Amino acid sequence: EVGILAKSYIDQGRLIPDDIMTRLMLSELKGLDRYNWLLDGFPRTVAQAEALDKECQIDTVIDLDVPFETIKCRLTARWIHPASGRVYNLEFSPPKVQGIDDITGEPLVQRDDDKPETVTKRLQAYDAQTKPVLEYYREKGLLKSFSGTETNKIWPHIYAFLQTKLPDVSQKDAATPR
Repeated sequence: EVGILAKSYIDQGRLIPDDIMTRLMLSELKGLDRYNWLLDGFPRTVAQAEALDKECQIDTVIDLDVPFETIKCRLTARWIHPASGRVYNLEFSPPKVQGIDDITGEPLVQRDDDKPETVTKRLQAYDAQTKPVLEYYREKGLLKSFSGTETNKIWPHIYAFLQTKLPDVSQKDAATPR
């Protein structure tokens, strides 16, 4: 129910309100206190960060400092095959025939949240609401930033850093989402 509500905001190019996002995330984190975990894209506001801090001890916050133009180009180049969920990127993983799924021959679509105007709105909202979160964690001495435009150039630095925090994580484990 909360996920459906969250999706309605995403589809409009708006950030999910703090109370909805916090409720969704904290319910997912319950019971994970025995594990190491990594959150991607949460918290996005200081209110979310404060709510998270009340429930969990945060060791490290990683900031991927990627220019907005790079992010916008990647997201707006993303197209999907709705029935299978296959994802194509016109820049680095294009379909064999533009606009057509390689396997079924059916048309590809661009998700509403990947359309240029929506991506621009999301990036503007991110800039306004999330930069203070970086400062919040910088002041706590928890922020580590990595700058760049290419995953294969940033990732080795992030991986080496994570090895200092979680030395028992293997490369295979680090590449597997959970």
